[in-house]
Amino acid sequence: MAGNLFADLPPATAQTAERFDTLLARPGLRIERIVSTGQASPPGFWYRQEDAEWVALLGGEALLRFEDEAEARHLRAGDWLYIAPQRRHRVDWTAEETPTVWLAVHHTGD
Repeated sequence: MAGNLFADLPPATAQTAERFDTLLARPGLRIERIVSTGQASPPGFWYRQEDAEWVALLGGEALLRFEDEAEARHLRAGDWLYIAPQRRHRVDWTAEETPTVWLAVHHTGD
């Protein structure tokens, strides 16, 4: 199993649906590539996931907000963070001029 994380990216002008590609799935583990082209969480919506998530931004930019923090985090290529299970978070915006490429590792446990 092999691939390229930057293959088949949509053009920056394409306002298509956010893309989720599962790269590897095993019991208790899922690795996915997410490609955003200007998407954001719906108003008032917060993610609250059962599993922990480690996420890295490989390209583009995003503004990620945690409910328990006063300031949102402006993520740029190379930034990564850990999201504990059940921690409420949302994406305020992703770059529109270039695809925002995320690498997300979801796993059970804390």
